Amino acid sequence: MAEPGLWLQYDYGDGPVVGGVKTVLFIAWLAFSRFRIVIPLRDKTLASVFMVLDRTFRLIGGIPTYVLTDNEKTVTTMHIAGVPVRNRDTVSFAKYYGTTVLTCQPADPASKGGVERSVQIAKADLVPTATNLRNEYASFADLEAACQAFMSEINEKEHRVTKRCPIDLIGQEQERMHPVPDRAHTIAFGLSRKVPVNTPMVAFESGQYSVPHALLGSEVFVRVHGVAEAEQIIIVAAGRDGVREVARHGRARPGSPKIDDEHFPTDATQKVPGVYAVTANSPDEEAFLMIGHGAHEWLREAAAAGTSRMRQKMGQAVALSRLHGRERVDEVLGTAAAYGRFGTGDVASLLAHRVADQGSRSAGEDASLAQGTVGWQAMSSPSTTADGGEL
Repeated sequence: MAEPGLWLQYDYGDGPVVGGVKTVLFIAWLAFSRFRIVIPLRDKTLASVFMVLDRTFRLIGGIPTYVLTDNEKTVTTMHIAGVPVRNRDTVSFAKYYGTTVLTCQPADPASKGGVERSVQIAKADLVPTATNLRNEYASFADLEAACQAFMSEINEKEHRVTKRCPIDLIGQEQERMHPVPDRAHTIAFGLSRKVPVNTPMVAFESGQYSVPHALLGSEVFVRVHGVAEAEQIIIVAAGRDGVREVARHGRARPGSPKIDDEHFPTDATQKVPGVYAVTANSPDEEAFLMIGHGAHEWLREAAAAGTSRMRQKMGQAVALSRLHGRERVDEVLGTAAAYGRFGTGDVASLLAHRVADQGSRSAGEDASLAQGTVGWQAMSSPSTTADGGEL
């Protein structure tokens, strides 16, 4: 029986179809506890292998002494006199995590029989067949959820050899394994990009690509996979549970970004071109906008018309509102906005016309023609001395 924390084996199986594209199942197996990991992949590129191994180490809670796999090109570039020549990037990856990557003898499946049996079990449970009547997975997220459910189920079952549940033995493995670094080995994941805090888009080679909005302000890595029509832009990000692929787009062109609507929050306010939120950025602007709805409309329409000396005219409207009242000036501003009256003196002229339309007054026993002082009092308040008296 293998020692705890010594061996991790991994292999691949053909995954189900998602969105018309064939997937790959990464299956890993700890030799002592028989704890199994199943993670779906979109491809078997070097970056994907490093990404899934980092996730595997974090899922099992440590790094084993040896990682055993087949003679994939991502691990072995060639054989010379029967000796495998390692991929230099894989050697760098292994050194970073404190493990050693080994490969099986060619044409010797017995050396990794445990993991091949795990591949068979995972494929039987996850891949749609005529016997289990499962359809294609609707999304890659659905496949990931199915893999997670499969791992939970199989690791909580008693193994036929150990007569123990793998979940109960994993603790003994963790005691012997190396700790997982906080930061993933990112050299193969592509170029680093910072997602802006206000929009889930990253720039890469003259194009823009969307990422999930949860990554606002985070670091992601972008790389190119494939050529010609099969070329894809792959974006990955590191999290607590390892590195994950977060987006995959076709090649974008300048001015034509690649956007996935699911990357944006469902409650995000839809922005309509030409409709702007009116927000005061100074005391003068705040005083004008406080006049009322008509002031808001005047500002939008006057700005759209390219009106000159707008700030001066806004100040004059504020002065008029203090003299004649906000409600009256607000109504006049709304009228000016509706009829495009944005010239110098237009608001004062409309206001004078509105006052004239209110009709003439006549003196009597209960009414006087003398002008009141209430409007003038609004212009300024009398100064007072320290003892409360007027100056």
